[in-house]
Amino acid sequence: MRGLLVIGDVVTDVVALHSEPVATGTDTEADITLRPGGSGANTAAWAAHLGGDARLLARVGADTAAWHLNALGGVKSHVTVDPARPTAVVIAMVDDAGERSFLTNRGAARHLGPGDWTDALLDGVGCLHLSGYLMWTPEGLELARIAMRAAKDVGEDVTVSVDPASTRFLREFGAERFMAETREADVIIPNRDEALALTGAAEPERAAELLGDIYKTAVVKLGPAGALLAQDGRIVARAGAVSAGPADRVDSTGAGDAFAAGFLTARLAGSTRSECLEAGCRAGRRAVGLVGGRPPAVKNATELYPIDTN
Repeated sequence: MRGLLVIGDVVTDVVALHSEPVATGTDTEADITLRPGGSGANTAAWAAHLGGDARLLARVGADTAAWHLNALGGVKSHVTVDPARPTAVVIAMVDDAGERSFLTNRGAARHLGPGDWTDALLDGVGCLHLSGYLMWTPEGLELARIAMRAAKDVGEDVTVSVDPASTRFLREFGAERFMAETREADVIIPNRDEALALTGAAEPERAAELLGDIYKTAVVKLGPAGALLAQDGRIVARAGAVSAGPADRVDSTGAGDAFAAGFLTARLAGSTRSECLEAGCRAGRRAVGLVGGRPPAVKNATELYPIDTN
């Protein structure tokens, strides 16, 4: 099976689980934990956990580089350690329904750019996956363009997938601009709100159809309700809910990243469209039962791959 190369972010997640609304100007009780995170790193870690050949191109700060590189487990790391900037930090406030809100400092991730790219990164790769967060900065956007062009130059052996990642980003960047920049992608994997924001549709089914007419494959994540897959303007596969109930939803952080990993890993393995959707839903279901966005730690999966420290 060919590999999955993810370009995205590595983040230190400060996860605060609170059972009552955050009180302004005073204290709110919370269980607070520190976890490795980042949309790109989460996807790569879940892909490796699921048995895939996962690689990650990212940038971390020297302050926490050793911890993050160890936490990547079986991921083949192409991570630059930035000596001048800290690793990105996200404070994730998670309520008792598992829904989360973020406060974000992009740190070293903001400076991932063309200088981090080499076409050799595509050796043995079957899918290039881009996190939408990459496109928040001019440097990241240019890197995304270069990587997509390089993947297309390789030919049909490498497909390109993209996860929009954030409705706020889409509003600020512009839905039409985002689709213009990513039009050459073979697969787009938005969640329900991102799909609606991209298309202006009122229902996720219609959004999936519209996106499936623009991209070769559109996969719309519906959370506990499952997922839809559309091609050529029509829905061709569905996956139902796999969640047993609200009690199992501890933290939704990283659920979409896990879904993407499950879907893409199954796709690289030659699974059917329905099997790929089901694999994505299973991974997402597992993710919401955990605190943080990563899979459970795996023993003997902490080998560090060579890294660029320039």
